[in-house]
Amino acid sequence: MNDKPYSPTSTPAWSNLQDAASSAADINIAELFTTNPQRAEQYSTTVGELYLDFSKNLLSDSIWTDLLALAEQSQLRSHRAAMFAGDNINSTENRAVLHAALRAEPQDASGNAEQARIAKVKTQLQAVKNTSDKIRRGDWLGSTGKVITDLVNIGIGGSDLGPKLACAALEEFAHPEINVHFISNVDGAEILTLLKKLDPETTLVALASKTFTTQETLLNAQTAIDWFEKTIGLKNAQSSSHFVGLTANPANAIAYGIPENQILEFAEWVGGRYSLWSSIGLSIAISIGFEQFEKMLAGAREMDLHFQNAPLDSNMPVIMALLGIWYSNFLKAESTAVIPYCERLLLLPSYLQQLDMESNGKATTLNGEPVDYDTGAILWGQTGTNGQHAFFQLLHQGTRTVPIDFIAAAKDDLSNDNHHRVLLGNMLAQSSALMTGQTAPEGQQYRYYPGNKPSNTLILNRLSPKNFGALIALYEHKVFVQGSIWNINSFDQWGVELGKKMANELLGDNAETAEFDPSTKALFSHIAKSN
Repeated sequence: MNDKPYSPTSTPAWSNLQDAASSAADINIAELFTTNPQRAEQYSTTVGELYLDFSKNLLSDSIWTDLLALAEQSQLRSHRAAMFAGDNINSTENRAVLHAALRAEPQDASGNAEQARIAKVKTQLQAVKNTSDKIRRGDWLGSTGKVITDLVNIGIGGSDLGPKLACAALEEFAHPEINVHFISNVDGAEILTLLKKLDPETTLVALASKTFTTQETLLNAQTAIDWFEKTIGLKNAQSSSHFVGLTANPANAIAYGIPENQILEFAEWVGGRYSLWSSIGLSIAISIGFEQFEKMLAGAREMDLHFQNAPLDSNMPVIMALLGIWYSNFLKAESTAVIPYCERLLLLPSYLQQLDMESNGKATTLNGEPVDYDTGAILWGQTGTNGQHAFFQLLHQGTRTVPIDFIAAAKDDLSNDNHHRVLLGNMLAQSSALMTGQTAPEGQQYRYYPGNKPSNTLILNRLSPKNFGALIALYEHKVFVQGSIWNINSFDQWGVELGKKMANELLGDNAETAEFDPSTKALFSHIAKSN
């Protein structure tokens, strides 16, 4: 019996992939279509209304076989089963990882514990429905009896990015008379500029904080409280109908002054970057309506079931994860780009940066040992066609290989045929040009396009709540697969703690005597003198 801890580098598939990488420079993507006319069909897969074409990759049939073998030889299957069973796979915090339970249905449960968990989630989501319905109907009134017209969601990280992305992406379904705003940064200019534009009598503030101790959120909350008192004389505004709390710690919210019947709870096991499916999604439900919010959950559940049940060679999250590992670990690509050809998905790259880089930016294995291979993707992006006039020069003619995820909706009811045809035509042309390249006319080397640049193309039938939910769940599971293969904990984020601790020391009463490096002390002194 082999009791040696799992490491991806000790698998036969890893060794085969290292050998394959040494000759990968000989792969010509365009020629792969010549030798295999069925390549586009064979290297594509569908989940619901999402279609993934991954044929334009530096991927021969033998390399793909080895990548699938890597998944088989890893702990992916057992790790996936443990996550969906509710085991405490977040080992450093001794927590289960159950974001999929936030969109599960009773028939998905295989035991009493799962049934109880789903029932509790349904109760919490019913509170989201009741609150959002009341606000959307105009029955939730401010302290002076006026209908709410503006919601300000104050949170940071997952309590901000997920809801903000969803509300922007699903603008087509937004309530015509309720505006939703998001505040996260402690930069006072952000909240003070917004509040100047709002009417306090018709404004509702949602304080979104898992612990109700988040420094940035409480600082912004106090600014909002002060604004209500200054503008309409409302003292202790947090105890009025102008505030609701979204938290896993209702006791702290009550101590802060939020009325108990205005607190929407979610489970302690909900991770911040996976929280948009929970009560943190109140702003989404207010914007698009709870019926559409449920469709978003249904789309995510569809991807959950696909991830659990589909064979690895047609499993969309597994496919995308393996391609990322191929480029990062074996071809040494330094970053990945996500390019949505839809302006409403402008925030998707930012959202995925947190989801991916906070999850898999780790250098310690699940066994507590330092890793000796690359983990974590450096992810960036921008919407097309804007990106074409910014960084596509580097993608086409630069010296770095940057794998790309192109994302678009086949139909867009907010656009028209002419605009949408041009938009999609640009996306398809870019992915093709990156692959095929162009020879340089004699004496004009600057017009040379090397080509052979890899990309995926992900097509949604349309940007509906259901398809948006499936899209986000797809990337959630992609991150999970990579973390499983890399043997790291994708669900803690200890890397942010040191900066928080040092910031508190700098902001404390003993900042001048605190132990800091000479550069930081000099900068602190310079700022103090400037003020």
